[in-house]
Amino acid sequence: MKPTVCPNCHSGTMEIFHTARGVPTNSCILLESREEAMAYPKGDITLGFCGECGFVGNTSFDAKLTEYSGRYEETQGFSPTFQRFHRDLADRLIERFKLQDRDVLEIGCGKGEFLLLLCEHGRNRGVGYDPGYRADRHAPAPDENVRFVADFYTEDCTDTAADFVCCKMTLEHIPQTLDFVAMTRKAQGGREAEIFFMIPEATRILTECAFEDVYYEHCNYFSPWSLNQVFLKAGFFPTEVGVEYGDQYLTIAATTSDTGRRPAIPAGQLADLKRWVAAFPALFEQQLEFWRTRLDALHAAGRKTVIWGSGSKGVSFLTTLGLTGEIAGAVDINPHRQGYFMPGTGHRIFGPDELVGLKPDAVIVMNPIYKDEIAADLAQRGLQPEIFAVDDGLATLNRS
Repeated sequence: MKPTVCPNCHSGTMEIFHTARGVPTNSCILLESREEAMAYPKGDITLGFCGECGFVGNTSFDAKLTEYSGRYEETQGFSPTFQRFHRDLADRLIERFKLQDRDVLEIGCGKGEFLLLLCEHGRNRGVGYDPGYRADRHAPAPDENVRFVADFYTEDCTDTAADFVCCKMTLEHIPQTLDFVAMTRKAQGGREAEIFFMIPEATRILTECAFEDVYYEHCNYFSPWSLNQVFLKAGFFPTEVGVEYGDQYLTIAATTSDTGRRPAIPAGQLADLKRWVAAFPALFEQQLEFWRTRLDALHAAGRKTVIWGSGSKGVSFLTTLGLTGEIAGAVDINPHRQGYFMPGTGHRIFGPDELVGLKPDAVIVMNPIYKDEIAADLAQRGLQPEIFAVDDGLATLNRS
């Protein structure tokens, strides 16, 4: 087979190191029956690594197999933990970039929550693009100066120059990363603009073998090194790279003109990435063995187990491990997901109140950052199941 050219630098080639066959091609789609969920379209994940820029991507990704529409329900905005993070992040960006009475563009705005925060708290003017935007989820204030476009941001939108361009949790869904970032740069032309992107952080995924964070929609996985490289190649001037939200999210700030500032990225990170990629297959097998052993033991003891988190992490956890009757269902506090079914495995999605009747013996938390919040929700309902987190496997392996 002809080597795949890296979409992040257009110079290196992708060396395959991890494969998953027949995984659901969407994790956040609302599916109304178990039969529809079980029969949902599947695709392959073939992760490759570029030794030139450190990029990781799914070389088997086919954009035609994914769907982003009004039934794509991705928001974490019903979590108090996430709400606090979102408000704090918006306020920090407003202060840092002096976003007062400015033009703001958000690419991949989801249901619009973050753009509304930026515009409300900073009295800014905003435009948001996302095919999954739902107008019925947002009641504009009388003096609100925000416009939403329920569509993709493409080269046809390049007249949308702004003082501040924000793109959160979107670049990981776009297969041609360099082309997309370059398109975003072209749209700004000669305008002085500040840029802020946020995506999942791949260093943690590789070093911890966080297999629940590997799923079809995420065709790209960035480290500080590879993210900095694509912004440089696209014509931006990166000024800072950091992490947020329990080190799960990677951020980059950049400008359209050179300020002389440079992000602090260790010179040896590319060599580290090569080492972590080489170690990933063995660690992956260890993680699977840990979870299969634990879940088999729970099931054999007759203990009723649920996962908490029905989004992408939950879908990946269930499908990677091939779980069926070992799990009684998935729990989600997002009311718009409750009553639907998990792609690939067909597990039903419960609201937290339904657990009172279900009385689970064990709960596996798909995102450890919500563990305390979930424990409080369970206690409030008089439930005291054993609570595990998806990173327990790595912690146990590190102690052994």
